[in-house]
Amino acid sequence: MNKQQLANKIWQSANQMRSKIEANEYKDYIIGFVFYKFLSDKEVRFLKENDFTEQDIANLTEADTETVDFIKKGVGYFIAYPHLFSTWIDKGSDFDIADVRDALSAFSRNIEHKKVFEGIFDTLQTGLSKLGENTGSQSKAASSLIHLIKNIPMDGKQDYDVLGFIYEYLLGMFAANAGKKAGEFYTPHEVSLLMSEIVAHHLRDRDKIEIYDPTSGSGSLLINIGQSVARHIDDSNNIKYYAQELKQNTYNLTRMNLIMRGVLPANIVTRNADTLEDDWPYFNDADPINSYETLYVDAVVSNPPYSQEWEPKNKESDPRYARFGLAPKGKADFAFLLHDLYHLKPDGIMTIVLPHGVLFRGGEEENIRKNLIEANHIDAIIGLPANIFFGTGIPTVIMVLKQKRADTDILIIDASKGFIKVGKDNQLQASDIKKITDAVINRENIDKYASVVSQKKVREQNYNLNIPRYVDSSDDAQTWDIYATMFGGIPQHEIESLRQYWQAFPSLKDSLFTQTDNTPYFGLTTKEIETRIYDNEDIKAFFDHYHSTFVSFSDYLQAELIDNSTTLKISRQENVLANNIFERLQHFKLIDKYAAYQSLDDLWQQIMTDLEIIQTESFAATKKVNPHMVIKKVNGKDKEVQEGWVGHILPFELVQQQLLADDLQQLKDKESRLGTVASELEALIDELDEEQKESLLNDSNSSFLVNEVNKALKSAYADIETPEVVTLNAYLAFLDEKPNKLEKLEFVANNTIVNWQDIDANKDGTYGKSKINAYLKTLQSTHQFVDDSDEARLVQISDLLDEEKTLKSEIKEDTEALHQKTKLTIEALTDEKVNDLLNHKWIVPLVQAMAQLADDVVSHLTLQVQALADKYADTYTDTISQLNTAENELADLLDELTGNEFDMAGLQAFQTLLKE
Repeated sequence: MNKQQLANKIWQSANQMRSKIEANEYKDYIIGFVFYKFLSDKEVRFLKENDFTEQDIANLTEADTETVDFIKKGVGYFIAYPHLFSTWIDKGSDFDIADVRDALSAFSRNIEHKKVFEGIFDTLQTGLSKLGENTGSQSKAASSLIHLIKNIPMDGKQDYDVLGFIYEYLLGMFAANAGKKAGEFYTPHEVSLLMSEIVAHHLRDRDKIEIYDPTSGSGSLLINIGQSVARHIDDSNNIKYYAQELKQNTYNLTRMNLIMRGVLPANIVTRNADTLEDDWPYFNDADPINSYETLYVDAVVSNPPYSQEWEPKNKESDPRYARFGLAPKGKADFAFLLHDLYHLKPDGIMTIVLPHGVLFRGGEEENIRKNLIEANHIDAIIGLPANIFFGTGIPTVIMVLKQKRADTDILIIDASKGFIKVGKDNQLQASDIKKITDAVINRENIDKYASVVSQKKVREQNYNLNIPRYVDSSDDAQTWDIYATMFGGIPQHEIESLRQYWQAFPSLKDSLFTQTDNTPYFGLTTKEIETRIYDNEDIKAFFDHYHSTFVSFSDYLQAELIDNSTTLKISRQENVLANNIFERLQHFKLIDKYAAYQSLDDLWQQIMTDLEIIQTESFAATKKVNPHMVIKKVNGKDKEVQEGWVGHILPFELVQQQLLADDLQQLKDKESRLGTVASELEALIDELDEEQKESLLNDSNSSFLVNEVNKALKSAYADIETPEVVTLNAYLAFLDEKPNKLEKLEFVANNTIVNWQDIDANKDGTYGKSKINAYLKTLQSTHQFVDDSDEARLVQISDLLDEEKTLKSEIKEDTEALHQKTKLTIEALTDEKVNDLLNHKWIVPLVQAMAQLADDVVSHLTLQVQALADKYADTYTDTISQLNTAENELADLLDELTGNEFDMAGLQAFQTLLKE
């Protein structure tokens, strides 16, 4: 299974296994075990690379100090054979929770890089007791956990990506279930990625980079920054990571995350401390005073706790705050911001997530805001959608600050409306992230989205940076033209609201609208709006131009993705493709390039996964199939069992469509016929009367009972009395009288109405009961009942049930045969065939997605024109006229009514009202 499937499987099982343990706690246990497996597997891999045999590894003990020192220098720690993760697995039912406790205790004695590894398993070690009430239940829970994660691959560069993906996925899922505590350890991946892209662009030309997160949580924000920056430099080992975190369990997550992502120990500098109370003094613990050196970095990123209380007393002279002021005691937001800013190099950049109240709150915060603006530190403000963070629905902003800036303005972006709904939360899409990043990079005004605001304007607003003061992102209010409402016609100004379309298609407006009596109102020239639009020559020219622009797109993708599948830089490739698409779209102003980017990203995720597998496992991976494992109940317990096969990269369905089309079509024809049979049987159920339903259907009246149908049909056949049937039944009765051969032959000779030649005779020319009964059944089955009779309906039901049974059997056999044939086909593919299939999997959908963008433009225009037509189709005048007519007709009808004097008085009063 791919990394997404594996991660989801682990999460589903882990979430079920945690029982009553809080998600916020359980994450520390499962991730702790994942990390221990990583370290254990890494050591074994190191030993094998240095020619250690299996027996050598089995002999590893702490007593062999020379080997211990060799391993510690090689990987930074030592794990003895009894404590290896693989040893735990091999123990099977003999595994005990004491094995874990002994291993974690031993690990703390055998570490080389103390600042990186010391105390890293404390949270796991102290939490083992929560896995169960006694050692037995704890052992069982721990055993389930280690077997759950045993298949996570951890050997090679690609597997860091798989491991990292699973780590991030589990954190995200635990965060989604941790409520308000999620904010302590997790920044949503999309927000983290947005901050990373902004920072990476600023640092793109640097050879060595230092980045710092003073509220690091799980470390995912730091990791994402590092990954984005790494796309612009050749050696990812030139990135150094600084992290500080207050909570010990979360601090341990930071270190685990960095180590598992392959960051060198020398590039990991972390502290477990209070950022605001204990600023980062970069020193040697052995000589803290003389080795003091302030930490300055290229980038600071943070998502601190919102509006947290802190103690500003006696911090007036703190160099972090002295220039700007102290944040109020009840809201430490600006304290975190100023801390981050202080640690920036002169050419550095910082991004921080804060509640949007920091933009406009008064008092000390207003003073700090003023000082920051006048010192020209605020570069950009990005308003995010509400409900984007787990555990809180408050609106938030990302603030981008720099120590030194060439510009004096502030870019303000309102991105609050760019999201999709995922469950109860909002989530940024790839296109939203791209649009925001581009706006920050290009620093341009975008209607209803972004505004480059001068310091002068900010001063005029008394340093209030509330986004609506500078960016009006509200939707245009819907207006109704009073004249058009009364008399009809489409107002000229509403037609002109679509001017971008009329500019792109100059002849289209006149072909759709005609002016009414020199008024600023227009009527439609046709009721067939869609046909008129698509038949327009400018529209046709638009499609022709668009298609010609993308005619080479397929070949370009073939060269980029398939021809270079084993060598291309996966981390950079999506941007390469996006830039090519943007270049092709530059002359098509009506097409939203970010919609194109989203289409690309939606498909890129699968392409990227395939490329990762190809580059990790070689091109031969395209010809592999894997067991399809599913969870089924076996003896009352959930058990993983194989249910067929799945393509490692190439989906069975794709291979069947492209290479086994005839077999697939035959199967689909049978499935289609089965569906038709089911529908016909359903229709026949509706034709039954209640008595027939009672006797022929199941308890829910949803399907026929085959045995009951056969009984009813047999009874119907038994009532058939044709001359031939009557004669044959007489012959059967005659046989009961034990006639001799001559008497039998005489009966046959005298009853020529029977087609005796159609019956198998005995050797002596007579006929036995079994042959007669068989022939009787044949006569009955071929008997034609009267159309629409109950008997004819029974025959139809029986035939359909027989056909349904046959089809189901054939479909099952054909499906299995096609499945096996597909497996063999994939395993026998040539490289040329593989490339053709990859083209259909990767390239064809991308080409189709780009082609759809052009049609979406014209389709959207069609809907807007139709909406204009419908808006004023029924005028107020016409509606009133129709109402008056209806009232008069009703009043006239009332004249025909009769009643007593009181009824008539009431009717007369009602008529008067209607005619007023």
